[in-house]
Amino acid sequence: MVDTERRALIAVAVSVAGAAFGIGGAGHAYLREWGRAFVWFSFVLGAGLVLVASFADPETATLSTLPLRVTGPVLLLLALNTVDAYVVARRGSGGSAMGTAERAEEPTVSCPSCGRDLDPELSFCPWCAGSTEEE
Repeated sequence: MVDTERRALIAVAVSVAGAAFGIGGAGHAYLREWGRAFVWFSFVLGAGLVLVASFADPETATLSTLPLRVTGPVLLLLALNTVDAYVVARRGSGGSAMGTAERAEEPTVSCPSCGRDLDPELSFCPWCAGSTEEE
């Protein structure tokens, strides 16, 4: 099994385990996508709180007495969270949809000022703000 596939399956397993406890973003936390994990956690928690306040009595509500109008959307959000964790894990490291073999074929250019690798399409170095044009 390829490392990306294994990582995606583990992310889905962690996400499903988190969803079993009503925690969104667990799969993203495993992938170290902290911002995305926080957004999913906040979104699921906020939606759940709004739905409970709107369609159930918050003082007497228990998990077994919540109406489907509350649990349905929360379960849908947790399922979408799991799908998103899978997609992010399949995308691989580096945050792009390209595989590692495609990334290795990209030409690399070094900055003449600081020597770091940079995008050949840029006319400046994002690290030192120096010009990439040879004088």
